[in-house]
Amino acid sequence: MQRKLRKLIIAAIVILLMLPTGISAEENTEPEHALDVHSLSERYEGSFDIGAAVEPAQLDGVQGEILKRHYNSIVAENVMKPINIQPEEGKFDFEEADKIVEFAEENNMDLRFHTLVWHSQVPEWFFLDEKGNPMVEATDPNQQRKNKKLLLTRLKKHIKKIVKRYGDKVDSWDVVNEVIDPNASNDRGLRESQWYQITGTDYIKVAFETVRKYADEDAKLYINDYNTEVEPKRTYLYNLVKDLLAQGVPIEGVGHQSHIQIGWPSIDDMETSFNMFAELGLDNQITELDVSLYGWPPRPAYETYEDIPQEEFERQAERYDALFELYERLGDKISSVTFWGIADNHTWLNDRAKDYNDGVGVDAPFVFDTDYNVKPAYWEIID
Repeated sequence: MQRKLRKLIIAAIVILLMLPTGISAEENTEPEHALDVHSLSERYEGSFDIGAAVEPAQLDGVQGEILKRHYNSIVAENVMKPINIQPEEGKFDFEEADKIVEFAEENNMDLRFHTLVWHSQVPEWFFLDEKGNPMVEATDPNQQRKNKKLLLTRLKKHIKKIVKRYGDKVDSWDVVNEVIDPNASNDRGLRESQWYQITGTDYIKVAFETVRKYADEDAKLYINDYNTEVEPKRTYLYNLVKDLLAQGVPIEGVGHQSHIQIGWPSIDDMETSFNMFAELGLDNQITELDVSLYGWPPRPAYETYEDIPQEEFERQAERYDALFELYERLGDKISSVTFWGIADNHTWLNDRAKDYNDGVGVDAPFVFDTDYNVKPAYWEIID
């Protein structure tokens, strides 16, 4: 019997059972709290880990308890990015990152590190020469060579310090993040960040080689990006990874961010991406999953709801159902599925929705709502 038909029959039976006692169905529709339902991580045990991105303030209280119940993997949303850990050269701040590491250890969770190298949220000092001049403005070949050497030295020191501190605690490292240009402005599709302008692709090689040198031997190293399901970005990423592997760069997996929408991208495109990278002998992880109710930018018809209609949650549930059916079917090629948040009360997508509608409206991308009650999407992926 199909899943939805079975649910309708069960709902009808519940209504019939309530009517003789004088209890109406409307009076018996209290939402179920995330702490009162079956664990997501237990449901997918044996297939892949279930993770959540967190800020240190979310480790206590009800959010901490939900993390312990439903997730067996966590990742820092922001506090492990370069600007947070080394805001000034040589001055490392591990206080907030340590809180997440300790929580993972205390609760026997896998830990993902996000991220060692990124074009965003990296302090500007990385890209200034010894005299304080922007490296990208250098035109003299000798100065360009000096700048490249200095930048790669700084990168090695940054990575070495972090990996030696957390090396036996991190299971998966997002080594480099978002190196492919979303607009494919050059023939290789590489993002022309300051990293790339100064070092070419050497920063990627050095980053992976340095992590591999100091990380736990069982930890896996990932290159992470968004829109990995979309052409031509997917092919650019594939070609880059294949080329780096041929050079002996120790890439062991691809992180697919999966900031997606109800209707985009297609399940077939996702499956193609996972299979492409698996054929290179690499692991796949879904690293930043959320399912927006809106397009990009939000479609005018939505006007970024403040009060989201129930039918939109039903559509979202169908989308989650299709996603997790795919993930489970490809479980031998996918080791982890991480949501980019715990519940709808904390998501970067709210800022995006407001940006496109004069500060009005919210998104609701997860399976738990703003009060930590389960949504239709939860029931679809737990079934």
